[in-house]
Amino acid sequence: MHRRGVGAGAIAKKKLAEAKYKERGTVLAEDQIAQMSKQLETFKTHLEEFASKHKQEIRKNSQFRVQFQEMCATIGVDPLASGKGFWSEMLGVGDFYYELGVQIIEVCLALKHRNGGLITLDELHHRVLKGRGKFAQDVSQDDLVRAIKKLKAMGNGFGMIPVGGSYLVQSVPAELNMDHTVVLQLAEKKGYVTVNEIRDSLKWERERASHVLDHLLKEGLAWLDSQAAGEPQYWLPALFSELLSRDVTPEEANQMTP
Repeated sequence: MHRRGVGAGAIAKKKLAEAKYKERGTVLAEDQIAQMSKQLETFKTHLEEFASKHKQEIRKNSQFRVQFQEMCATIGVDPLASGKGFWSEMLGVGDFYYELGVQIIEVCLALKHRNGGLITLDELHHRVLKGRGKFAQDVSQDDLVRAIKKLKAMGNGFGMIPVGGSYLVQSVPAELNMDHTVVLQLAEKKGYVTVNEIRDSLKWERERASHVLDHLLKEGLAWLDSQAAGEPQYWLPALFSELLSRDVTPEEANQMTP
């Protein structure tokens, strides 16, 4: 039995059906996008109402402020994106983080002669709180991190290095690569590190370890104790708790025996 071929009319009918399905799919997608946009606008309106109602708590309670920032992030709103506009005028958060950024810079500059421009986030938090006084608006470490990110965006040398579940805050424009970061992390527990400790822990050649340590010395981020028993020790003032409790000059540090 001879089978008839598919006619031109059937092909045209099939293409027409495909075009209608595609058009219908486009309409459905556009409807979904419109609904999502409407939901986001509604959520944003509710968020603004919430901010207006609780602005005093947001400004004064650091934990409440963290939760509010997380709520904003879910819809892509950054209250710190601009110093002007609704969020800044409503909450004053722009002024808050600007003032906090100034305090962070002041603390880092005051300690630069001691730590070379590296300070733990814990120590920075302690000193910022101490400088603000007990009656000032509360500040959390999350607030410090947000303020430091704003300072970093200005390109003035600020940055954060992950160490031991927290951060070292860098306030000088020193070039630190991954090798330097790994050595800082290695020194975190004792506050110092040696060439042999780096070789044993990281399986590096002596030249590589020495190169990293020499760079840290050059940038003022490490101090050398050449009289230590066994081999020279490279101390990181930012990690050395004894140096954080009193003023010690690099010359005095060279005479210290751990």
